[in-house]
Amino acid sequence: MDPDVSILLHCASWRGLREWQVEVELSSRFNRYASPDTEEHIESMWEERIKREPWLFNGAKFRLHSTNWTTHYSPTSRPHDARGAQVQEKTTRETSGQQCCCSGEKGREEAHKHAQCGGQPAVPLPNTYSGDSPVVKSHSLKGSGCQGEPRRVLLSLQLGLTCYKDYLGTNWSERVGELQRRGAVELGDPQGLLAQPLGVGAVMATADGQVVLLKRSQKVAEAAGLLDIPGGHPEPKAVCNGISEESITIESLQGKEEAVLKEIFSSVLAEIRDEVNVPLSSLSEPILLGIALNHTSAGRPSAEFYVRCFLTADEVKTVYRRGGPEANESTDVVFLKETEWLALDESAPLWSELCPSAKGAIILHQKVMPVNDQNQNV
Repeated sequence: MDPDVSILLHCASWRGLREWQVEVELSSRFNRYASPDTEEHIESMWEERIKREPWLFNGAKFRLHSTNWTTHYSPTSRPHDARGAQVQEKTTRETSGQQCCCSGEKGREEAHKHAQCGGQPAVPLPNTYSGDSPVVKSHSLKGSGCQGEPRRVLLSLQLGLTCYKDYLGTNWSERVGELQRRGAVELGDPQGLLAQPLGVGAVMATADGQVVLLKRSQKVAEAAGLLDIPGGHPEPKAVCNGISEESITIESLQGKEEAVLKEIFSSVLAEIRDEVNVPLSSLSEPILLGIALNHTSAGRPSAEFYVRCFLTADEVKTVYRRGGPEANESTDVVFLKETEWLALDESAPLWSELCPSAKGAIILHQKVMPVNDQNQNV
């Protein structure tokens, strides 16, 4: 099992989730816990970093605290925090002998292929989402596919607020092990003192069945020179019009939960546009495969999506070479047949050339959309 990556949750029971099947909950309870010595360390690290790289700037990010499968659909499942541990809450029933998604003979056989599930309970639902499932929300949702169709929420994301400076000073600190030990002892949560910004990534498949990878520049801060999928972060500033970046608080996001959810799903398309130079009109709606944890940055979470591109690989290569807004982040575009992508594992020579985010996306893609199931959700 690759130590760089693990799986917090996957959406295999529904072959991926669409925007209208997810909701977000925003609260300061989901923020990073701040202590005086930690804040001093963060400030010290930031000052050192901007002396070396004065072009860096701080920015608000969403912090993933935990996730929760709605009890209407999975009565025995518990919420999961952003390290994969189950969170005890009064609103969720106790699990009685519930197996995780990698348990049993089949799970053991796939253990070499799929990263740890974090104890995620097996979801007792059909393999494909059914419109006959119980309705758990009574309001209509824009973009659900049918005018006035009630929203059926399957997954809830508990989000707080963090920033890039805190990310560098916690997840990327040389003291991160100490911070995790303190969090476990003092807070009952090893990630409680960490920033844990939520990232996004896209498995983008072209019209002729190729998956798009980018060769990362040697000048980027993380995973320089490795192959990655297009990705980045959803931005709180995108839903806080008229508020400066420094003034964004969790209170300023209250009442904007649907806008935050839309930003999470749309940001992955924006990253493809900016990094690969593919127009939004050539992309399908994103389908959430699950959330992977990057252990090279202390378990930072990233929501991985599947996106169909209506351009061929040659057409993608052409627009990429014209350059987009974030063309400086990569030096080349690489294509891999989707069938080959889905067959990758740690034994493949290419595996060592992949970023943790790409590895997590592969594992989730294999779990959620197998080779013979590629066209069901697009």
